[in-house]
Amino acid sequence: MEDTTKKGPEEPEDEGLLDKAKKLIDKADDFIEEKVEQVKQSKPFESVAEALDKAGDYVEDKVEDIKNAGIKEKLEAFADKTGDAVEEKVSKAKEAGKKLANKAADKLDDIAENLRKRAKDEKTTEEEPPEA
Repeated sequence: MEDTTKKGPEEPEDEGLLDKAKKLIDKADDFIEEKVEQVKQSKPFESVAEALDKAGDYVEDKVEDIKNAGIKEKLEAFADKTGDAVEEKVSKAKEAGKKLANKAADKLDDIAENLRKRAKDEKTTEEEPPEA
């Protein structure tokens, strides 16, 4: 008889504990939801939410402005102009280098010619007999 009486009361206790745990969890969930709603309804939360919305809108507007301003195209055009200018400067530098090399070659030819003339003059003066 004791066996029957022990089994009967244990099962309702287990169900009671599970029911109590479920009720406690439901109450906690309701409490959390209520507090979240209260926070959402509070002035500071609304202010922060509005500020975040405004900041998001501002960033989106600026991104659109940049896209619409054609920055990419402007940068490409700038790169093309810069590339053209560099090519022009390099071309001018090559021409100037060629002119400078030609002038240097001409000067070296003049110097060589002068040295040849001096050497020739010295030979002729050495070959002439002294007048006495």
